[in-house]
Amino acid sequence: MLLLLLGIIVLHVAVLVLLFVSTIVSQWIVGNGHATDLWQNCSTSSSGNVHHCFSSSPNEWLQSVQATMILSIIFSVLSLFLFFCQLFTLTKGGRFYITGIFQILAGKLWMVKSVWKGPSKSAE
Repeated sequence: MLLLLLGIIVLHVAVLVLLFVSTIVSQWIVGNGHATDLWQNCSTSSSGNVHHCFSSSPNEWLQSVQATMILSIIFSVLSLFLFFCQLFTLTKGGRFYITGIFQILAGKLWMVKSVWKGPSKSAE
């Protein structure tokens, strides 16, 4: 039983690390002297040195993706916190429903970012 709980804790921490990495360092478009990610647009030289970085455009769809990623991290942190709270307060044999619901919400919000399509070129 202790091994199972340790595995769940490791899984929670791994999910948090992956969420932070995918939110902070996710480069969507790289090439032709520029790199674009969720938070900024950077122009680079041929040697790979970064010259200028600007904030990403204030598109509504991009702000929605940023918000869902932040919410995903918040729900995942809450899930880990609730897991520890429930671990010490639930009776033996109790279920971790609240923790599971928050972890599912975090996963769903992250998946929204993964499948979200930006505005098409014809709409501009």
